[in-house]
Amino acid sequence: MSKKQCMSAWEENCKVVSLNGHAPGISDSCDAPITPAKQGGCWPQDVGIIAMEIYFPSQFVDQTELEEFDGASKGKYTIGLGQTRLGFCSDREDINSLCLTVLTQLVEKTGIGYQSIGRLEVGTETIIDKSKSVKSVLMSAFAASGNSDVEGVDSTNACYGGTAALINAVNWVESSSWDGRYAVAVAGDIAIYASGAARPTSGAGAVAMLVGPNAPLVLDRGVRSSYMTHSYDFYKPVLSSEYPVVDGKLSIQCYFSALDSCYAAYLSKARCRLEEKVTGLESFKAVLFHAPYCKLVQKSFARLAYNDFRNLSAETAAAVHPDLMAFRFVLACNSRYDFRVAVHPGLMVFRFVLACNSRYAFRVAVHPGLMAFRDRPLDQTYFDKDIEKAFMTVSQRAFLSKTRPSLMLATEVGNMYTPSVYGALASFLSNYSENPESLIGERLCLFSFGSGLASTMYSLVIKEGTAPAAVSGSSCPQRLSSGLTQLVASLSDLQERLESRTKVSPKVFSESLQLRETTHHLAPYTPTGSIDQLYPGTWYLTGVDDKHRRQYDRRPVHTPTPTPAAAALKVAGVAAKEVPQIRIPAAIKS
Repeated sequence: MSKKQCMSAWEENCKVVSLNGHAPGISDSCDAPITPAKQGGCWPQDVGIIAMEIYFPSQFVDQTELEEFDGASKGKYTIGLGQTRLGFCSDREDINSLCLTVLTQLVEKTGIGYQSIGRLEVGTETIIDKSKSVKSVLMSAFAASGNSDVEGVDSTNACYGGTAALINAVNWVESSSWDGRYAVAVAGDIAIYASGAARPTSGAGAVAMLVGPNAPLVLDRGVRSSYMTHSYDFYKPVLSSEYPVVDGKLSIQCYFSALDSCYAAYLSKARCRLEEKVTGLESFKAVLFHAPYCKLVQKSFARLAYNDFRNLSAETAAAVHPDLMAFRFVLACNSRYDFRVAVHPGLMVFRFVLACNSRYAFRVAVHPGLMAFRDRPLDQTYFDKDIEKAFMTVSQRAFLSKTRPSLMLATEVGNMYTPSVYGALASFLSNYSENPESLIGERLCLFSFGSGLASTMYSLVIKEGTAPAAVSGSSCPQRLSSGLTQLVASLSDLQERLESRTKVSPKVFSESLQLRETTHHLAPYTPTGSIDQLYPGTWYLTGVDDKHRRQYDRRPVHTPTPTPAAAALKVAGVAAKEVPQIRIPAAIKS
């Protein structure tokens, strides 16, 4: 795309958008809501995620078998952690190959062309070089297009880097620096732990997100809320090892603390700045979390329900909070203090004593009790089992509706680190392949967390959107009438892809991780893992020379005929059998 075309695209977009920016000097207070920009400025309309591609390893180990192999109690991994399978990489894959795979597949499936990308951001904590960025390796894919004018580098802070990359991409499109081209945010990691209790929470994967205006997944403006502080809950000080140092209890405390803070700040901003009323969990179609393991996600949803409960007045909390219906209260008043209470059996844990002052207002004296939970300092509740059990029960139905559908990849692949919350987004959307239009107008809440720590909560509004080629100006035969339809259709094969993976024994899994541990940062080195089990189109490591320079190749997708792009990648030091155009499934053809 020429500079003239880029400026034309930018100017044209400015003509058609609804101006919605801050003028210089306008306050951020509730008394001065977001208003049209002045002095000729404008924001592109509906900036957000236009397309997504996700990658996970082609092999997995069964967590039930891993329990037996490790000598763990039955259900420790599958019930205690909520994990079913664990995806992992052999020595044939590293962070560069994962990100090359997901980027090239995004570009090929959307048909946008590398020249249409003006910013590329990468979020990862999988560091194989202390200086050279993953983004610089990904630029090899741009060589054939002649496009080297691509801003952005890597962002690193544990599992948060992917969100930092997305925010940077969105901010660029909404800024005066935008030149009319797309941005791409890539998040990828290989999450592995030393042998022991933490290893079942491993995983691996990568996601690439195309960012631009007129998107089907639009980031709400002015409500994004972050919580950042210093903590040694999870860190990687030994640069010669892939394994982290983890304080498990502190990490959970940090996660809950960040969740509480982000949620409170988000609700405060949303009440001021969003036209739609946002009061709590009931305001969202789905609530998506960074997922270290699935059981923590369920506890986190319950914690948001607890926050909602604390935000209500005492009378409302006791009488009309919708989630209390999960206890199925049946009250029959014979006198001022005489009640017969039929309750969910679990309610006996709370030893409720109810006293009625009026038909709709209750004072609830509890020992320790639900109402007593409202006034307890939040920082004293992180490991309170009574609160946890109470609100996991109260919020169970809402959790099954709003969050459980987003955990498909988390339970089948494991913790992907930076792509984790976006794996949740992909999992959620994949459930709507038959009726994506039913999502239009819905709002999603996302919580991203990275130890150390950095965290952000933000929301997306689902719109019809425009197919990618409409923004880039390129012609794409696979364009659909709706950007949302194309986005959802591109994720509809997730279950099929999961089922196509190769199952290996816990012994093979353990040996594979031991090989990675032994050969990490070894140079020269020639990987020994099989490439036959990799998905078609997967990039993989072919070798590391004595100067630690890495070479890559790609499994063919259809034909073995090299393309000009493949030849350019070879020249750049990244070998490739081909860089084919991936055939678009009939279901998403126009």
